[in-house]
Amino acid sequence: MATVEVYSTAQCPYCIMAKQLLERKGVSYQEVRVDLNPAKRQEMMQKSRKRTVPQIFINGEAIGGYTDLVALERAKKLDSRLAES
Repeated sequence: MATVEVYSTAQCPYCIMAKQLLERKGVSYQEVRVDLNPAKRQEMMQKSRKRTVPQIFINGEAIGGYTDLVALERAKKLDSRLAES
C-alpha cells in the first residue's frame, strides 16, 4: 500500500473532504497539521510549491489538493496510485 501524507488544517472543508474520501477507500494516511506547526507549512510549501491546503502526497509525489484527488478518483486512476508501494 502507498504512503499517503495529507497536509491540512482543522477548519479547512477541503481537507476534511479529502480525508473522508481516503477513509471511505480504507486508505491509511499521515495527517500533518500545518495550523499547529508553522514549520510544517514551510515544509509543505517546499515540497509542493503551493501554500494552500490540503496538499496530498502519494509515495512522496505531490498530487495536489482535494479537487486533484477527486479528479484521480473520477478518472479511475487513484486506486492504482494507492496500490503502488
